[in-house]
Formats: sequence, C-alpha cells, structure tokens
Amino acid sequence: MTIAFRADASFDIGTGHVMRCLTLACALREAGAECCFVTRALPGHLADRIANEGFRVSLLTTPHGAAPDGPPVHAAWAGVSWIQDAAETKAALAADSPDWLVMDHYAFDARWQAAARPEGAKLLVIDDLADRPHECNLLLDQNLGRVAGDYDRLVPATCLRLIGPRYAVLRPEFAAMRAQVLSDRAGRGLRHLLITMGGVDKADATSTVLEALRGIPLPDPLRITVIMGSRSPALDRVRRLAQDMPRPTEVAVDVADMAARMATADLAIGAAGSTTWERCCLGLPSIIVEVAENQSGIARAMTKAGAALDPGPLHAAEFARNLQDALIRAGDPGRLSDLSEKAAGVCDGEGCGRLIAQLDLCSTVNRIVS
Repeated sequence: MTIAFRADASFDIGTGHVMRCLTLACALREAGAECCFVTRALPGHLADRIANEGFRVSLLTTPHGAAPDGPPVHAAWAGVSWIQDAAETKAALAADSPDWLVMDHYAFDARWQAAARPEGAKLLVIDDLADRPHECNLLLDQNLGRVAGDYDRLVPATCLRLIGPRYAVLRPEFAAMRAQVLSDRAGRGLRHLLITMGGVDKADATSTVLEALRGIPLPDPLRITVIMGSRSPALDRVRRLAQDMPRPTEVAVDVADMAARMATADLAIGAAGSTTWERCCLGLPSIIVEVAENQSGIARAMTKAGAALDPGPLHAAEFARNLQDALIRAGDPGRLSDLSEKAAGVCDGEGCGRLIAQLDLCSTVNRIVS
C-alpha cells in the first residue's frame, strides 16, 4: 500500500501537523506501507526532517505575493490559493498512484480534496477544528471534548469518523513506557518541572511562563527543563531568562527523547497541542496553556476531566497570576496525584494501531467510532 501525506510546517503553522504525520508514516512503514510526503517551502518548513526520517518528499514552491483570503479561516496558512495547491499536489503525486492521501492542513477543505485527490485514492483527513466541509473516506479528530456529531454536516454519510484521544497519533515509545512510568510516578511529589510550548513557539509563550514563575516562591528542591526547537525565534531570549531563574533551569533543544524527559518530570506547563496526549499517556500532570484560540476547547475539556489545570489564554491580562495560582495548587501532593490519575485515563498511546486497523475498512463500512 502506498500512502501520500500533504502537510506543512512553518513559523505560523508550527511543526505539529508534519510531526504527527511523520509519526503515522513511521508506523505505516513498520506495517509494510510505502509513504511519501508533499510539503510547501514555507519559512520554517520541515522537508529536511522528513527526508532524514527516510521518506521521499516533494517540496512545493515558495509562495510569492499576498496570502489567500478564506474560506477556510486558516486559508492564509497555505501561502497560495487552494486551487494552485491542489493542482501542484496532484502533479507531485502523479507518478505514485497512492492508495491513500492523508491531508493534515487547516487551510484546505472539500474543494481542495476533490481537486487534489489522485485517481482511485482514498482520503484520510486529520482535523482538530470541525469548522469546514471535507470530502473524505476517513476522518480523525483526536481531541478530547470532540463528539462525532460535530462533523454531521461536514463529511459524507459514508465517512468513518475516529473521534477522541483513543486515536491520538503518538510515537510507540510512549505506549511502551506507560506502565513503568505510571508506577514510578506514584507519590513522587513535585521535584521536576517540564516546560514545552511547541516546536516553534512564535508567541514566545516560554518567556511569558518563565517570567511568571520568577514572581512566586518555587518549591525547594525543584529543577526546571525547558524544551525548545532550534528554529524558535525566542530561543536566545529563553536561554538568557533561564540563567536568571531562581531554580536550576536547563534549556534542551531539538530533543529526540521526549518520552524519557516526560517520564522524569512531575509536572508540565505546556501548550494545548498534540503533546497534550503524550503527557496524558505517561500520566504527567499539566498546566495547559492556550497559546492559540483554537486550543481553548482542548484546555476546557482537559480541565473538565480533572486532567489538567487551565490558567486561561496566554495573552489575557490575568494570565501570569492565574499561572502562579495553578502552580501553587499543583504543588499539593494529593492534587498532583489526582491530576496524574485523571490524565492517564485520557489516552493510552495506542491510537496509531487503531487508526491503521481502520484504513482498509472505511470505504466499505458506514459507521461512527467514538
């Protein structure tokens, strides 16, 4: 089976869409499939990372001129019109004749999907927003709080819907480490704080978090690890702030061992993106930061489930005070233990396998999986 992926990374988009597609592609390769990628040469693209993982990648041209207007709401993220992108994507895949096209991109909707889909290929859409129509055989929305009915008027009646963190696309090391990490974490208390705000962190949420932490007494002993991407515009500033923190603070860049680092942490302050499900798989309690407007639903759902604390939107006037209050609450051993237990109940890390098991079924089975 040949699987083609269409996803982008950039300073505006971040790295999450490409990274979860890479995770799925690696799992598919292990299952015997051949995978290839199409991505656009946006500022901060990850074509080199894709190639280094051993996948063939077609790099679409760098956009010139004004970004397109919507719809969809995020149309500008494509850098070019959906018509141009669909034509270039289809041309890039002409020689591959893929069995599946996987689209993980907020800028495209059913119009792009109908135009870009190679002849005879099925389409898997990975979405988080439920804000636009799709013409697909299979849809994955891995977010807590989402229900299948949110897509009732957005996908064909025959589309198979995989909904919720049960289908979260995580690297295999998270599930492999889960049982031991959950056992080791029990009753450990707060000694290691992990801060991870995404691979790009264009909003420089990391600096905002560090500055807020300097305003309160931190537990002793406590060490802090900050995870950053080398392409983050705020990296140098974060390194300077780390030197002045009242507790030992390491800045780790482009880490390849995120699961191991989460395993040693007792609390995380992190964005409400895909790493949310990684933290849950390992029972890592978290203070979840709404870096973008489209993350508010995840933050609310995690808080309702008792699996995280939510200090509110990053740019709200009261954010620093709310974050400080959340850290104080998380310092209570009983509260920390309860957050860990609830988080572990959200995601078990086996989503990739469940998704792959459905790929051969979705075109003939008309059902909703929730």
